[in-house]
Amino acid sequence: MRTIGLIGGMSFESTTVYYQMINEAVRTRLGGLHSAKIVLHSVDFQEIVDLQKAGRWDAAAAHLGKAAQGLERAGADCALICTNTMHLVADEVAAAVRIPLLNIIDETAKALSAAGVRRPLLLATRYTMEQGFYARRMAAHGLAMTTPGEAGRTVVHDVIFDELCAGIVRDESRAAFLDLIANAKDEGCDAVILGCTEICLLLDPDALPLPGFDSTAIHAAAAVDFALAEGMKAAAE
Repeated sequence: MRTIGLIGGMSFESTTVYYQMINEAVRTRLGGLHSAKIVLHSVDFQEIVDLQKAGRWDAAAAHLGKAAQGLERAGADCALICTNTMHLVADEVAAAVRIPLLNIIDETAKALSAAGVRRPLLLATRYTMEQGFYARRMAAHGLAMTTPGEAGRTVVHDVIFDELCAGIVRDESRAAFLDLIANAKDEGCDAVILGCTEICLLLDPDALPLPGFDSTAIHAAAAVDFALAEGMKAAAE
């Protein structure tokens, strides 16, 4: 089994979901009391948020790059940035290490394409919805991604930072998200991306007006596939 390296803490609410999903998948696939080999570097999220608000993405990239290097030195065979937003600097982080960085946007796009999706709605932080990096990477996979209007983007961003990142889950926020998804369906979207790793705390991807794709679950599954690939190959041989 290869060792998975996680850059977490952004927020720790979703990092715990990664840890649980990865370990449950390994136990399911290998049986017994198997669990994943994981190295975790958990950052102080407030430091990252301060850099985001100041637009200091270069400093944020350097911070996460050092975290990735620490994972590599600790024996990780791959690295994951456990948040969609900080994939804005994913290329810089990937360049800081020799081990592969499993990109959450690429993994989500592959899942969408495999399901025949062409025009997904993205729900995420304002940075992810507005900075363009997510849409460009989706477009490279042939996907025409859309986002809610200005008012909808504000609602989604505020719920993520003011509620979900603090472990607060409100029914009224769930209803607001469902309304945004229903509107997007009426406008021709054929799926919705839960494009912030905390949104899975609020929404069940299988109980939405559109087919839901949980980026957290997709990313965690990709890590397990990577970790077990060589072992499964050897077992098959």
